[in-house]
Amino acid sequence: MDRAELAAFLRRRREDLRPEDVGLSEGARRRAPGLRREEVAALAVMSTDYYTRLEQQRGPQPSEQMLASLARALRLSDDERDYLFRVAGRNAPSPQMTATHVAPALQRVLDRLSDTPALVLSSLGEVLVQNRFAEALYGDTSRYTGLARSWSYRWFTDPDARLIYPERDRARHSRAQVANLRAAYGPLGPRSRAGELVRALRKESVEFAELWERHEVAKRFVEHKVLVHPQLGEIEVDCQALFTEDQSQMLLVLTAPPRTEAFEKLQLLGVLGTEKFGDAQRAGLSAGQAGESGYR
Repeated sequence: MDRAELAAFLRRRREDLRPEDVGLSEGARRRAPGLRREEVAALAVMSTDYYTRLEQQRGPQPSEQMLASLARALRLSDDERDYLFRVAGRNAPSPQMTATHVAPALQRVLDRLSDTPALVLSSLGEVLVQNRFAEALYGDTSRYTGLARSWSYRWFTDPDARLIYPERDRARHSRAQVANLRAAYGPLGPRSRAGELVRALRKESVEFAELWERHEVAKRFVEHKVLVHPQLGEIEVDCQALFTEDQSQMLLVLTAPPRTEAFEKLQLLGVLGTEKFGDAQRAGLSAGQAGESGYR
């Protein structure tokens, strides 16, 4: 671990950013260029003291997870992310970790969406980052690990995962889930994480196994849908998707026409925030449904 180079790299990348680059307001007059240390720490979900010690060459060796959070917070490119790992004494990110590094272009757009639900998903429907409106709608998705990070897996293994949609729409969404997973499975192949998901789901879900045999392939089925919020009820939304060039990540934005009931409900999400939904409801408002809503 090259403490001096790590500290210098973090400091320069922080100083090169402006508040508007990461969706923050300029606020009070700043005495130094770039973001403040506490702002980077908040974006990376770490303590200000921990981040400060890294810049002062006093911190411990960051874990791979911590470095991934820093790379996202500092809006690093793929090359910059790999460099960060190496000077921190870690190997370049594994393919699995690389797949979860948010594309800077999508992150920049997300930073500017502050009044409607928006989130970035991997090709397997794993929520990589979401704004506060999306968190209020879908719940905190960061707690899921392993196969459960994928909306497809939870959709077919956890009944509560379907609560985000009205019962009348769930059969259609099941088809969409499978068709979207097959679209990811094609280019990634059977030895990929997509292949692992398919093998697990064919064993655990008869419904999935039957739908898989239909060989339907699609990344998006529906651009207009109904979501169910535990406090606000049904919300009709339009879904707009922006993909990276390699189709590995997608920015999903949910909107409703101004002056409609759905529009007012989306605005209320900013007021409700992530207030307690109850265990079952919280389970239903998960990354799984977020991913499904985006790809259809």
